[in-house]
Amino acid sequence: MTRRSVNGEGTGVNNTPQNGGHPGDTPVPKEDPDSPHGKVELKKKVTLLRGISIIIGTIIGAGIFISPKGILKNSGSVGISLVVWIACGVLSLFGALSYAELGTSIKKSGGHYTYILEAFGPQMAFIRLWADIIAIRPAGLAVISLAFGQYILEPIFMPCGVPEIAIKLATSIGITSVMYLNSMSTSWTNRIQIFLTFCKLLAVATIVVPGLYMLFKGETRNFENAFEGSNIKLSGLPLAFYSGMYAYSGWFYLNFVTEEVENPEKTVPLAICISIAIVTSCYVLTNVAYYTVMSAEELLASQSVAVTFAEKTMGNFSVAVPVFVALSCFGTMNGCLFAFSRMFYVASREGHLPEVLSMIHVRRHTPLAAVIILYPMTVFQLFVGDIYSLLNFMSFLRWLFIGVAVLGLIYMRYTRPDMPRPFKVPLFIPAIFSLTCFFMVFLSLYSDPVNTGIGFAISLTGIPAYYIFIVFDRRPKWLQKSLDSLNRSVQIVLEVIPAEH
Repeated sequence: MTRRSVNGEGTGVNNTPQNGGHPGDTPVPKEDPDSPHGKVELKKKVTLLRGISIIIGTIIGAGIFISPKGILKNSGSVGISLVVWIACGVLSLFGALSYAELGTSIKKSGGHYTYILEAFGPQMAFIRLWADIIAIRPAGLAVISLAFGQYILEPIFMPCGVPEIAIKLATSIGITSVMYLNSMSTSWTNRIQIFLTFCKLLAVATIVVPGLYMLFKGETRNFENAFEGSNIKLSGLPLAFYSGMYAYSGWFYLNFVTEEVENPEKTVPLAICISIAIVTSCYVLTNVAYYTVMSAEELLASQSVAVTFAEKTMGNFSVAVPVFVALSCFGTMNGCLFAFSRMFYVASREGHLPEVLSMIHVRRHTPLAAVIILYPMTVFQLFVGDIYSLLNFMSFLRWLFIGVAVLGLIYMRYTRPDMPRPFKVPLFIPAIFSLTCFFMVFLSLYSDPVNTGIGFAISLTGIPAYYIFIVFDRRPKWLQKSLDSLNRSVQIVLEVIPAEH
């Protein structure tokens, strides 16, 4: 088929019978700055610095501004809550080191889905994918988007509370704009992500610097008897850890785009470890700053912890803090969607999702269909639950399958001992991480049986779905013809074609 003109440049004309082409020819894309050779594919553009920016920019979102309340409530005291923050950082480091080994030995994008597929086969991977599409990813995007809607409207409604309907409307606008950005340009998505990462670090600095200044001046009364008054229940600790791990979640997103990383054997483990060290330091210092200025009772009574902190320390300048926090949340939305779309792209390539999801836009070189698939489910979940129930519901499924993926690392050590492993971790690290994940999931069945039960039931529906859609694929001719026609229609409307490998 004709892909290029005689002088080596893209013609930008579709080869169709109407313009002299042949019926089987594929549309020829125009030259695009994202693809200097005119080839329709996803390029290797992620360097070490960009990898660190992706991870830090995705981890630091609303978690540090929302989760302190949930952790303190479920842990029982200031001292225990700080221990939980540190423990979540160590646990995240263990998980990140495990994913560094997986990412360097399995050089395919897709993250959790790809690792479960390689270790346990297509059925388990499809169940994970099924839960991702209908629950985990929409809920995760909805949680961070609700935080964006809350904080972006804070300066407008201060000192009054923000109406719930206004939050939902602002959230919907934010999700729509992120979807549009990721659909239109990969280059602009990365540029805006860098700017938003700077805003995140600035938002953290506006909390850490004045908080530590007051601590060094002698404001230590909230740390006196920090472990007294603890009313710790075993059933509450998993929810405290869920809130903390939610704040750290994002260390695995570079593994979703492994195929676009330069020299992944070195870049992936370095980017992951550097990012986790930076984020853990920022989070612990931020919480110390919170407790320096606010008592436990004040923190629990606050609707927006970061805003309350700013009002106590910065006066009129406090109006800027919720804006920075909102931009931080927007950056996490942007980074998450960038990673999610690559997982759906890979799953489609493996035959677990419709073929159109693995196609690339002919001019913009973005996986357009894979980007917009989450939009309807995310908007739907915005209106069905509050932010904490969504957080607990999402955490159960997320950590269940991450534990399974890391268990797959241990499993492949024995079933595939000859697999090249440029980066190899001691076996106790993935063992501790996977066992901790499963322990939290098990206790959550008692702590929050409703949300956990819903999540478990949703994941189980992936079993019949696998046999209906993947195994028993002998469909009536009329149905198959209709599906093929629909696929072609979507392909034409979205202007996407199969990627070149």
